[in-house]
Amino acid sequence: MPYLVPPRTPLTPEQVDRAFAYLMALEAGGGANVAGREQADPELPFLMLRLTEDLVLPVTTVPDDEDPTADSFILERIGDVLLSALRDWQRDSPTTGCIGLARSLLRFITHILADQDDRGDVAATLERLRDEHPALADTAG
Repeated sequence: MPYLVPPRTPLTPEQVDRAFAYLMALEAGGGANVAGREQADPELPFLMLRLTEDLVLPVTTVPDDEDPTADSFILERIGDVLLSALRDWQRDSPTTGCIGLARSLLRFITHILADQDDRGDVAATLERLRDEHPALADTAG
């Protein structure tokens, strides 16, 4: 049976701001900084999942105008597996899914998406990605 992926719903600017605010608070102060936010904002787990897709898919998906290579094919499959695992975690573990997904996304951002100009400043990278989100989301499909 194929893995069913829910249809992608674009995030509104307000939803993007809420998701990045959660990431920035987690990065700045750890789990204590975001304690209780999932209960106060029940949509937050969905927002974290959509934001993760918006940031992972453009990096791992082979563009339509390029011929896939063995490496790009493998990278796309790894992106699919990563998102599939994170979707399952989010669905099956609501108490740990949101913060776990956010921590995984922060690692992805730190190790894959961090810009040299940010010089290791994760907050600056998060701000840049928040500002670039509309363009990134368009490439995510």
